[in-house]
Amino acid sequence: MHIRDITARARRAGPRTVDLLIALLVQAAMTMPFVVPRAPELPEATWTAYGLTSLTVLPLVARRRAPVAVLVAVLAASGLYKFAVDGPGQPLPYTGLVACYTVAELSSPPKRIGVAVLTALGILVSVGLDGEALRELLFSLFVFAAAYAFGRLAVTRKAYLRAVEDRARQLELTHRIEAEQAAARERARIAREMHDILSHAVSLMIVQAEAGPVAVRTAPERAEGAFDAISAAGRDAMAQLRTMLGVLRENEGAPDAPREPQPALSGLPGLVERVRATGPAVSYEVTGHARPPGLAVEATVYRIVQEALTNVVRHADATAVRVRLDHGPDALTLTVTDDGRGPGGGAGLGLTGIRERATAHGGTARTGPGPDGRGFRVGVTIPRAAPETQAGRRTGAGQ
Repeated sequence: MHIRDITARARRAGPRTVDLLIALLVQAAMTMPFVVPRAPELPEATWTAYGLTSLTVLPLVARRRAPVAVLVAVLAASGLYKFAVDGPGQPLPYTGLVACYTVAELSSPPKRIGVAVLTALGILVSVGLDGEALRELLFSLFVFAAAYAFGRLAVTRKAYLRAVEDRARQLELTHRIEAEQAAARERARIAREMHDILSHAVSLMIVQAEAGPVAVRTAPERAEGAFDAISAAGRDAMAQLRTMLGVLRENEGAPDAPREPQPALSGLPGLVERVRATGPAVSYEVTGHARPPGLAVEATVYRIVQEALTNVVRHADATAVRVRLDHGPDALTLTVTDDGRGPGGGAGLGLTGIRERATAHGGTARTGPGPDGRGFRVGVTIPRAAPETQAGRRTGAGQ
């Protein structure tokens, strides 16, 4: 069994059990001089001497509850053994060292200073009365100083371990919060995507369905186009929903999982054409030097145009809509203007989603009345990222 396993089991056993085990271990060490063969000229190992030896060990059981009192008791019992009994000596003052270590670990600074002075005086008196040489004195001072130093090191180690554990708990809490925030952001993103896809498709289908009966009575040839537009809008919505749900599937490695790309700027003419088929005259204009802004930005611009045109179809009752995309040197600017009556009294999820999408790329979104107070205007500006950032985004999006 490894020492680490023994230490872990001792910690689980509790402080009192650990103190009892330490006392038994010290007792076993101090019993050695009484059981090993001895030379005839050495003091005799008697039961009285062994009893006093055990008396010096007994206070260690309570060493955590009263460290200073235990040390005094140990020193007193050791002095009694030294002066009252002519028994076997010990190679090291085990009980005194354990008691000194405990005081250094658990006592306050004033008590530690007092104990250090008391212990040093006790060593000087003991060695002086014994008539030993300077070497014995230095050795005794050294081993007690080492016990004291190990006690202080134990305090430092415990403080370090507590700091590490606190840091680990803080990091775990931070990671949990970040994971929850990331999940919340992803839920919001999915909600925006679902809103944009369904709102746009359903709005086109409603407009065409409402115009269908009229077209059947007045212009049957237009009714077929209305039904085709409803079918196309439904198929497009289903395809986009399958793409999104495929990303959410747990089994992403399934061979039948959809892998269609996210919408891009190249899909805007088709989007405009589908809305144009519902009635309003929609124009699409691109100005400036076209530079790929990155797949994420392209998908965002597409969704913003989709939401703006959906609002036009649902709320504006407009006859003309202008979509203008300007590739500036520092920013990509999108403007959607109509001649209708605006989105109504509330901002709704659509306009909120437009602002959130623009903000996600460091851009801004402005909504309000159109030129001369007529109609409604959606203006979005997204700054261009540095070339290396764009490359990184394109690489990440393609993985």
